[in-house]
Amino acid sequence: MKLLFATNNAHKLAEVQAVLGPEYELVTPRDCGVTEEIPETQPTLEGNALQKARYLRERTGLDCFADDTGLEVAALDGAPGVRSARYATDGHDFAANNRLLLANLRGAADRRARFRTVVALLRSGEEHLFEGIVEGRIIECERGCEGFGYDPLFVPDGFDRTFAEMSADEKNAVSHRARAVRRLADYLHGLEK
Repeated sequence: MKLLFATNNAHKLAEVQAVLGPEYELVTPRDCGVTEEIPETQPTLEGNALQKARYLRERTGLDCFADDTGLEVAALDGAPGVRSARYATDGHDFAANNRLLLANLRGAADRRARFRTVVALLRSGEEHLFEGIVEGRIIECERGCEGFGYDPLFVPDGFDRTFAEMSADEKNAVSHRARAVRRLADYLHGLEK
């Protein structure tokens, strides 16, 4: 089955493809001639995921899905949340985001955090949402060189390594995005029966 996935991020594409498996062929907006920035102007992860999927559906007519992910930090009242990718700047500057997060947590005893992903699927005129959450904590300095974003600072519960210290397979076994995509895959597989 061919599905349009609202990302041009190679890391995210590989992560999701690994979870969905070879029976799904993922295509990107760029593959479909959509080269402009896809809007993300909603105040919630759910809203952004739906906005991106609807935007692509209108331009391509293809069944598609989009995700939005936020890092929600307890000591920061859930920030950066929906602004995670643009926490420090208007661009996707991972290093600046990580520096700002560490600065805002300086001296904080409570370092609990969670990653939350919402996937919006538009298929056959219907809209569906799938959520994945992984609980953990923010450490005081970056460790590891795998993954992207806040991965070098986030240690999931039950582990002593950051996402950036894990292999892609290890991360996909427990990550927020993988959990949401597994729910998406379960739904899609259920349609085939």
